[in-house]
Amino acid sequence: MTQSNPPAPASVPAAATESRSAAHGPTRKLTRAEQRAVDAKNRLSSPAASIIAIVIAIVWTIPTAGLLVTSFRPAADIRRTGWWTVFTNPEFSLANYEAVLTGSGDLVQPFVNTIVITLPSVIIPIILALLAAYAFAWIDFKGRDWLFVAVFALQIVPIQVTLIPLLTQYVQFGLVGTYWTVWLSHTIFGLPLAIFLLHNFMREIPASLIEAARVDGAGHVRVFFQVLMPLLVPAIASFGIFQFLWVWNDLLVGLTFASSDYRPITVMIAEMVGSRGQAWHVLSAGAFVAMIVPLIVFLSLQRFFVRGMLAGGVKG
Repeated sequence: MTQSNPPAPASVPAAATESRSAAHGPTRKLTRAEQRAVDAKNRLSSPAASIIAIVIAIVWTIPTAGLLVTSFRPAADIRRTGWWTVFTNPEFSLANYEAVLTGSGDLVQPFVNTIVITLPSVIIPIILALLAAYAFAWIDFKGRDWLFVAVFALQIVPIQVTLIPLLTQYVQFGLVGTYWTVWLSHTIFGLPLAIFLLHNFMREIPASLIEAARVDGAGHVRVFFQVLMPLLVPAIASFGIFQFLWVWNDLLVGLTFASSDYRPITVMIAEMVGSRGQAWHVLSAGAFVAMIVPLIVFLSLQRFFVRGMLAGGVKG
């Protein structure tokens, strides 16, 4: 009786192996920075991290949900019971929003003032910070590093310390009672962070791109606009969102420098509370009206915000 040998396993054709290797590309060892990024991504995507993120999101969302519900409740109910009682005794009204938009509150003009204050307060520091960051990153001049450290150190100066000196200068220059006082103040307070973020982002751009452009005869202006600007969109958007949210929600600068004709929405909402805090029904509606624009801006541009804030961590 002849014993049959088992069939030999089919060998993988060499051409197929080569095609798979070509498809996946050559493998290389990750750098230390890339390995840290991979490890951080794995930790942040773990089930425990997801549960923690969900809990934090719920904790942060509950006050906003309560504010929204309160803004639609009658004033008498707000004073007697908490917002969660709507689940057992739902009663809603638009009277709070009518008072805010057309009644004694009248947030329309402060809303317009806030837009007029916010847009230049975002655009002006971005323009100045782009020029300064380019000089710190790609132009070699004497004392560059010390000057950059000094600019970075300005972030630790409390805003409250600068209010009186700035107000004194505005009075001397005759700027009091105009939008310029608020625009200049927000620009001064936002420039150190803007220069720091944009400088770090520019330093991560490969120097070979700049050198290739200079070999082709490009000067600083052409390098800045044609090479760097398309790559700086995430960093610009990141700081723009940060500055927009800070200026829109600012109370101190608007209260100190803006006159009654130019007061922003935050100052008006603070005045709605009353001397004894009795106007909570109007305050809740006004606060939610003030939240709408920043919420839309952040949700629509959050991907740029994350990319810009994480820029510079890993060279790609």
